[in-house]
Amino acid sequence: MARSRTPPTTRTLLWRGVRWTLVIFSILAFVWVGGLVWFAATMPREVADTRTRTDAIVVLTGGSGRLEEGLRLLKEGYAPVLFVSGVNPKVTRRDLQRLLGPAGSALGKRILVGYRAEHTRGNAIETAMWANAQGLRSLRLVTANYHMRRSLFELSSALPNVAMIPNPVFPEGVRPRKWWRSASGFSTVFREYNKYLAALLLGTFTPNILRDRPRWS
Repeated sequence: MARSRTPPTTRTLLWRGVRWTLVIFSILAFVWVGGLVWFAATMPREVADTRTRTDAIVVLTGGSGRLEEGLRLLKEGYAPVLFVSGVNPKVTRRDLQRLLGPAGSALGKRILVGYRAEHTRGNAIETAMWANAQGLRSLRLVTANYHMRRSLFELSSALPNVAMIPNPVFPEGVRPRKWWRSASGFSTVFREYNKYLAALLLGTFTPNILRDRPRWS
């Protein structure tokens, strides 16, 4: 005669649920930590392409050294025009020209400023509207090393047919192989990694970030 099985008690079912929750959480935590290590290890350590000229230089504001690098590239002829995205409305193009020193008057007309962006996704939208209006086919992107991966993802999503050349700058606290030595450096990379994951998730559900956006004017 077959033995009848005793149905699991509520306590047993609860323990099974807790156990599987811990297993799933542990797996997700392991994947997340592995991703953080990969993200930090693959941050740019140098400017890989220092020769190619492009249709424009794009600087994403928000960190030290970015604007200065963009102005240097413009001076040295890496592109005929510099577009600065996400500029504080209080900063004028004349203020940027002053940073150029004696070359400001000559290069001032080649500096364009965007005031619409408030975050990286906004930078991509603002830059894409301008680049599409100008018919550009290549851009040299200037932003921080830790910010480059997310910036390239957002800009490539908005401009899939435009060639992107990354031109990272290296803030003192987030230099390659040194970022983990300070709390601020670790915090910066930690936050940026989570923002990158959020961008990937958002990009999955809204791949066309320019949909229903007005044209640049």
